[in-house]
Amino acid sequence: MPQAEVACEGAKGWILQGESVQLVFFEFPDGAKVGGHSHSYAQWGIVVDGTMELIVDGKAHVYDKGGEYLIPAGAVHSAHFLRPSRIMDLFSEKARYKVMKT
Repeated sequence: MPQAEVACEGAKGWILQGESVQLVFFEFPDGAKVGGHSHSYAQWGIVVDGTMELIVDGKAHVYDKGGEYLIPAGAVHSAHFLRPSRIMDLFSEKARYKVMKT
């Protein structure tokens, strides 16, 4: 799978592209943070391994291995990874991430 351009320091991602959606497999190091942001489409995800604190519209939730979450369209959200983590996110937008140029 092609590697994604990921703005979070130390994080890596790989893209599985669909016609109208994008599935991204992420690896985040311990302590990594994704700043608050929102998008006009929904996002579903699952923690494959590790622990993530996810804040959605001001409400914090901690997800461990197997934890699933849904971020509604327009919801402001951020994440803090409490240990090395692997995450799988499905975006209902076909171009959320761009392929990294080699």
